[in-house]
Amino acid sequence: MDKPTFRQLFTPELKDPIFVEGLPGFGNVGKIAARFLIEFTSAKPFAELYSPSLPDYVIAKKNGICRPPRYEFYASTTQKPNFIILIGDAQPSLEDVVAHYESCDEILSFVEKYGVKLIVTMGGVPTPQPSKEVYVAATSEKLAVETMEKGAIIYGRGRIVGATGLLLGLAKNHGMEGICLLGPTTGIRADQATALTVFKFLTKMLGIEAESWAPKKK
Repeated sequence: MDKPTFRQLFTPELKDPIFVEGLPGFGNVGKIAARFLIEFTSAKPFAELYSPSLPDYVIAKKNGICRPPRYEFYASTTQKPNFIILIGDAQPSLEDVVAHYESCDEILSFVEKYGVKLIVTMGGVPTPQPSKEVYVAATSEKLAVETMEKGAIIYGRGRIVGATGLLLGLAKNHGMEGICLLGPTTGIRADQATALTVFKFLTKMLGIEAESWAPKKK
């Protein structure tokens, strides 16, 4: 495989979907929050993206069957708005800048075909002391202020690394606006509590009632 390859499982019928990204990162906050959204909206996987930019290992399932790392796209029509939700096993190496740009551009080109106009990226921001705050950065002052008015704090600390930041940076090239939600985390281990805070803020921001919702225990 010398280039990114999509595997389409089915073609969802979506109306003005919002694209939500949650890939591995600090405390896995974004990925866990995206999984909460998948569970909450009963989203179904509809496409997979395999890329030579992802790490050189395979993932062995409990039955011993192996597969390469991938991105997974989920579709949900149970809520208004509809969603396309992205999770994945890994991201390209931080040193491979070109791979990050190419992967993010592939992702945005793919969801653009479904009429996406707004993207929301989610992740963790390193901190020595976790808190229940949610930080926001956006592609416009209007979006940033609107999100702040719903309870977020403007993030003005510099860089947002990986797809969580770069998808936002490339969004306008695809005719999209974007919001980034960041939860403070030590990043030492998977931070379910911070991920739940980010998920609850996301649903509140979009006018979805999920305050009393809790993830299923596994």
